[in-house]
Amino acid sequence: MLTQKFALKIFEGFSIQRWTDLIRPFDIVEMDKAGEKMVLAYIIGKCEEQKGVFVDWIWMIYASLFDILKKIALCDIKAPIQQILKKDYASEYLRLNEWILNQYKPLIDDSALFSQFTIYEGQRAGTFDIPEKSRAAERILSAANKFATMRELQMLSVVNEPERLEKINKELLADLQGYLDLTGLQLLMTRQKSYDFIMKIEQLRFQTRWNQTPRVPKTSVLGHCFFVAVITLLLCRQSGQKMCEKRLINNYFSALFHDLPEAVTRDIISPVKQATDELPSIVKRIEDEIVNKELVPLMEPYFSDELMYFTSDEFSNRIKDKKGNAEVVSWEDLNGKYNQDDFSPVDGRTVRIADHLSALLEADSSIKHGITSSHLEYGRNSMISHYKPGETINGIDVGKLFREIIGE
Repeated sequence: MLTQKFALKIFEGFSIQRWTDLIRPFDIVEMDKAGEKMVLAYIIGKCEEQKGVFVDWIWMIYASLFDILKKIALCDIKAPIQQILKKDYASEYLRLNEWILNQYKPLIDDSALFSQFTIYEGQRAGTFDIPEKSRAAERILSAANKFATMRELQMLSVVNEPERLEKINKELLADLQGYLDLTGLQLLMTRQKSYDFIMKIEQLRFQTRWNQTPRVPKTSVLGHCFFVAVITLLLCRQSGQKMCEKRLINNYFSALFHDLPEAVTRDIISPVKQATDELPSIVKRIEDEIVNKELVPLMEPYFSDELMYFTSDEFSNRIKDKKGNAEVVSWEDLNGKYNQDDFSPVDGRTVRIADHLSALLEADSSIKHGITSSHLEYGRNSMISHYKPGETINGIDVGKLFREIIGE
């Protein structure tokens, strides 16, 4: 079950600043890095699938959750320090991993999830072998992580003297050499179309949510998308339904990309979208037109249709019919006749719950830190009143969940 303490612990990822020993032209936070890493992993992974490589997306999705949990526990310990600990002080590194797990044991009441976390930490420490079927996914995720770090370094180079970055840059390039067999990474490193696409996605790192009001911590659109993705994953577990693999994968990446249009339209705040009865549908139509004009041409053909499926009617429960067209279906049918990979099912309403839960925490957290405004108060109260006590959607008692999350 997603508890208040666990949700707030994950939310701490928005407060962890990166590269704190360098001049930074903008806030570079851990949650944003995690979001960009998973977008890159998607691009590289889809390219590998085109070559006939099996990608264990389920392993990768859970790895993204466990990685952010570890980052939150360790805060700003540099990766090279962790690598030295792992290589030269193996016993202490294992104790450190045990310490991390102990921090989360009281927060994770899903015993199966905690067991997965424990195994994953063992795999990363070298105690357990990564399963053969998951090794391609592990390499893709590692390559995505290193390239995301490289992109941050390139943005930092604008305001830092070259001497500050030279050693880090050389080490990163050396690390990336070991992954250049991945075609998607080659395309990114040589700045092909996929690089242009990720440049658009990166604009979501610079866009601040709730831009009309002071707030602590500030959250970007990209970081918000990653938070929604991991919360969606946890809510799918909480629903109690046995979901096919494609459904779990679709749910995660639909959540990760649910605000993709904002890369080219910017964030249009909800009160403005709802200013008139017709405006929401008009805004959606304009967003779709701009995405088709500015983003779709930057997508590789082997994932563009899937991304558009993720972002079109993103908050509806849906499947693909025999002709490949999206069709809105009920939760009951998702769990019954459509709970098969061939139908590419998506629990869009669960993504919407996670999206609203993120907005609720963004407002409530700031208010409780003493930074408030009429916008935050209105947003918090709107999220709470939107779901009545006992209102169950996609197997989640949303009214109860939201009130528990903010401690009411």
